[in-house]
Order: sequence, then structure tokens, then C-alpha cells
Amino acid sequence: MAYYGISTNLVIYLTKKLHQGTVKSSNNVTNWVGTIWMTPILGAYIADAHLGRYWTFVAASAIYLSVSGTVSLPSLRPPHCTDPDPNNCPKASTLQLGIFFGALYTLAVGTGGTKPNISTIGADQFDDFEPREKAHKLSFFNWWMFSIFFGTLFANTVLVYIQDNVGWSIGYGLPTAGLLVSIVIFLAGTPFYRHRVPGGSPFTRMARVIVAAGRKWKRLSSRFGNLVPGCCSVLNNYYDRFLNKAAVQTGSDDGPWMLCPVTQVEETKQMLRMIPILVATFIPSTMIAQINTLFVKQGTTLHRQIGSFHIPPASLTGFVTLSMLISVVLYDRFLVPLVRKWTKNPRGITLLQRMGIGIVFHIVIMLVASLTERHRLSEARKHGVVESGGQIPLSIFVLLPQFVLMGTADAFLEVAKIEFFYDQAPESMKSLGTSYSTTSLGIGNFISSFLLSTISDVTKRHGHKGWILNNLNASHLDYYYAFFSVLNFLNLGFFLVVIRFYVYKAEVSDSMHVLAEELKENARLREPSSNE
Repeated sequence: MAYYGISTNLVIYLTKKLHQGTVKSSNNVTNWVGTIWMTPILGAYIADAHLGRYWTFVAASAIYLSVSGTVSLPSLRPPHCTDPDPNNCPKASTLQLGIFFGALYTLAVGTGGTKPNISTIGADQFDDFEPREKAHKLSFFNWWMFSIFFGTLFANTVLVYIQDNVGWSIGYGLPTAGLLVSIVIFLAGTPFYRHRVPGGSPFTRMARVIVAAGRKWKRLSSRFGNLVPGCCSVLNNYYDRFLNKAAVQTGSDDGPWMLCPVTQVEETKQMLRMIPILVATFIPSTMIAQINTLFVKQGTTLHRQIGSFHIPPASLTGFVTLSMLISVVLYDRFLVPLVRKWTKNPRGITLLQRMGIGIVFHIVIMLVASLTERHRLSEARKHGVVESGGQIPLSIFVLLPQFVLMGTADAFLEVAKIEFFYDQAPESMKSLGTSYSTTSLGIGNFISSFLLSTISDVTKRHGHKGWILNNLNASHLDYYYAFFSVLNFLNLGFFLVVIRFYVYKAEVSDSMHVLAEELKENARLREPSSNE
């Protein structure tokens, strides 16, 4: 609630209060959100190497809490302006912008310590060697995302309404109060948690393997030779053979940057093996960046009144949340048990299959968004409000399909993504693995900023007005969304290629089979015997 209470309506705040144009305000949002989702790499490193997940989360929460209310201070805004063109309004001073964005990016630092660790702490509470707990863990990330989006729903509806109709100070102050309550609740459970001891820097261990393998790649053949003792099997292919050389003894003076245990080599392989999957999630993450920017900006041009009730454009993001909540429940309680009968997989379908379905949804979403935008523009021409940028007498709910479909896509792709990177990461690198999922969202937002600026500039240079202008009625977002649909289709092809070569972590694959057998055995034992 605290994060989405700020981010959901930020593009409107930048437009109305700081008087920024469409491209600039959208890019400021996506650049900040991108940083929010990238800093978890740093938080994961600190947790896995130094402080542990619990203390990293607590310290980061304190940072988050200390500045979350600062962004709404009236002194950080220029004078009020009623001109619809932000170019004609007074701008915020350098000092005002410096303090405002300084507070926002300090929030990003705090988020870096909370996002990769709180979900990992939750998953750590389940014992993989206890069948009942292992079974519950399969649903954990579904209900984890459910709880997150339940808080998001409150932010997207109640908080957005307060920000638009009551005041920004109280609208941004409430998330701060909510954050304080959540931290107190978390701390109250401290005596009951299972805590993991930090296992040392994952980056250092991975770097040692890569450096050691690189230093030996000309000196050794592809055969193993004398391996340093360790666990885990090694696969006989080119990629593995290169990294395996890090574990081959070449002399008695081998140091940690020349010789690595097989276990360390296997950990590095697994983290590197997930990178192509990570890359395939960048484009869908770019689509998610449109929700709080261009999707919301579209709503400002449409009729938003139901009787005396004014609908804030950002409140439509609540339908993303609502759709996702419903989809997660239907998936976990109905689809999984149904599909499990045919696939014999405790999850119903594999995590990569679930991610693939989400990517297909993104193709459909951008096609729907493009067609909806064409309809909106035709209504703008029909009512003569293209040049004036005035409000179109068309209900804001015409945008509903793209918001609802985005929530359904999240139920497949986003839930599967965070579970996949946690599940497949080595035990000592779980926080880093979880940060892969947030890194995807961060890079997706930066890609969105790059594409928005580049396409806007390129289309203007070729004698056109441009696809994205401050006046959306004179823009061509329909072209922009159609371009995204093509991009998603190409990304689907890339995803299908990389998953074909992906090898699941051995112990996870084995444990899933063991769990399936254990669940069958437990069910058999619970059945009354014929003697009874």
C-alpha cells in the first residue's frame, strides 16, 4: 500500500502539481520506478553476504519510513496553475525538484532492502524436507501476491480518491502510517521466524568461478581431470565444460581465484542459466510500466463523472489489482487441481509454462489497447476536440478491458516469475534470485523511458507531429501500442527458444517428484483399511 500509494498517481501529481508534460512526467515515473525495482540487487547482496534477510529488511524499512511522507510537502510544489498546457505554467525550482526527487530516490534505497527479502523470509518459513510444509509452499507465492495486491487495491481506490479530492498531503501521509503499522506487525512475529545465516557474497563466489574458468580455458582440455570435492552433478556440454574448469586442480598453489569447489561452480551455473529467462521478461515488464503512465493519462481525456461522483483516472489501476486477485484465487483453487489430474505435476503446470501464458496475454493486451485508442481518437475527431485537447464525451470505462487483462496476465507471469527465480536459485543465493524478478521490472521501466523518448523524437523528426504529445487527442498512442504488440510477439518467440534449452535445478526437480509420491502415500494412509 505504501509503495503503490505513491507510484499509482505519481504521473498525475507531476502533471498537475509540478506542471510537467506527457513525455517528461511519464519518463520521470518510469525512471524512478525502474530504480525502485533495480535497487533490490543491492539489498539482496547485503542480505546474503552481510546482515542476513531479517536485519536488512528492518534497516531498509526504517529508511523507507523516514522519507515516505516527504514527497507530499506543499513547499516542494510551484504555485497552482489552471492552464491545461503545462508549458505555460510556472516550473518548480531546482531546490524544490532536488528535495522532491531526492526523497523519491531515497525511498528507492529503502525499497531495495525490503522487496527481495520479505518474500524470501516468508518462503524460508517452510521446511522443504517436511511434505506438508513443502505442499503449502507451492501455494505461498500465489497468496503472497494476493496479499500484496490486496494492499494495492486499497492504494488504487481509496488513496487515489483522497489524493484527487481531499488533498495530496493526507493522500501521501496515509501510506506512511500504514507502513508503520506493517513494520510493527512484522517485528511482533520475530520470535517465531526461522532465520537464515548469511552465506557470504554471492557476487564474489560467482566472480571467482568465472575468473578461475577464464584463466584456465586455454590451459585445460574439456575433460574434467582432478575435481575439487563437492556436491551436485555436472552436465557434459560446452557451457558447463567451460565453468567446470574452475574446479580442476592445476597445481598445489591454486588460490580461491584459481580453484573453486564444485558446489560453488554449480551455484554459478544455476544463476547464469536463469539470465536468458530473465531477459525474456524485460518486454512484458515494459508493458506493465504503461499502467501508471500512458494508461492513466488516457483516462484524463475521457468522461469521468457518475452522477456527482468524480472518478480519478488512476483508480482504474484498481481493476488490474481486482482482476489479479480473482485470477490468483481461481488459478490456485480450481485450475491447479483440475490440471494436476492430467499433468501429475503438483503445481498443475510448470512455472515456465505459466510465464509463457502470461506473455501471450501481453500480446492480446496491447492489441486491445491499440484498438481502444483508435476508437478514442475517432471520438475526439467526431466531437471536434483534437486540437483543443478537451475532454471526450466517452466513458472512462472504455479503457477497462486493458486494465482487467493486465491483472490476469500478472496472475500468470508475475507470480510465476518471482516463484521461479526463488525456486531455482541456490540455497545461499535466494535473495539474489528473488531480486532477478524485481530487476526485470526495473529494466522494463528503463526500456519504457527509452522507447517513449526515442519514438517521440523520431516521429517528430520525420515531419509528423509525433506519436506521443502533451495533447493526447492529437497523438497516436494506437500506433505506439500496436508497436508494443509486435514487440511482445517477437519476445514470445525468444522465450520459446530459451526455455527449450533450460535445465531445471536438479534437487528442485527431484523434490517435486518426491513430493508427488509423498502426497499420494499420505492420501493412501489416510484411507480406512478393510479391517476397520
